[in-house]
Amino acid sequence: MSDPERPDSRTRRSGGPIAAATPTVLLTGAAGGVGTFLRTRLPRLSWRLRCFDLALPAQDGGLEWVAGDITRPEDLSVAMDGVDAVVHLAGIPGEAAFERLLHTNIDGTYQVFEAARQARVRRLVYASSNHAIGRHRAGTVLSGAATARPDSLYGVSKAFGEALGSYYADRFGMAVACVRIGSCFERPTRLRHLATWLSPGDAVRLVHALLTAPGLTFATVNGISANTRAWWELDGAKELGYAPQDDAERYAPELLAEFGGPLAADDPDAVFAGGTVRAPED
Repeated sequence: MSDPERPDSRTRRSGGPIAAATPTVLLTGAAGGVGTFLRTRLPRLSWRLRCFDLALPAQDGGLEWVAGDITRPEDLSVAMDGVDAVVHLAGIPGEAAFERLLHTNIDGTYQVFEAARQARVRRLVYASSNHAIGRHRAGTVLSGAATARPDSLYGVSKAFGEALGSYYADRFGMAVACVRIGSCFERPTRLRHLATWLSPGDAVRLVHALLTAPGLTFATVNGISANTRAWWELDGAKELGYAPQDDAERYAPELLAEFGGPLAADDPDAVFAGGTVRAPED
């Protein structure tokens, strides 16, 4: 029986957008790959960034940086002070021993959510992964509401973060958006990326939309560009204001030539939504 106080949809809306004139966003994992895409582009959309990572980069780009560990509440307390929203990217980016994932991706993600709650941060965008739904069949178009079906312990850690976000939205009224990121690179490099690519520009557009969407309470959305060969739909993300502009199809001729044609039907990259599980980036 469904809970009458909780809609079945994985998108729930109430409340309003961030109201600060120049809002400050804490970006965890800012020195990583996706973090670099965001930190170099979000300021152009009038976001003030506070960048958080284990170590500071050689060049800070003129941004505010805080060195710290997401598993240390005292570090997060300093980083959260005065911010309007959090974009949580920090974590181990691929399959690893459970002990490492437990420490960083599971406990670390809990510490980020709890620190945000204590700091009364209103909105959090969580970087989930296609590996949280990786054992679904690739041939079936999946919505952002698809049930978790992890393909790895890494995927399990990301599904945990989604569940935690749902809890913090329901229990504490925080607005939470979980992005099941496909393959976020400068350009596609594998055949499956023709379906799963999220361009750097579209990553920024998606995060900006989720930071500004009015009435968001909780949502899980797919994080890909407007790919001609997409396996996942973008209806939920578009309802929240996402307007993708890129398509991996422009790279199709060279990738098909490089790999000698399309994926074989029995290739794990063609069978499963998460493809072949590789570490650390796939």
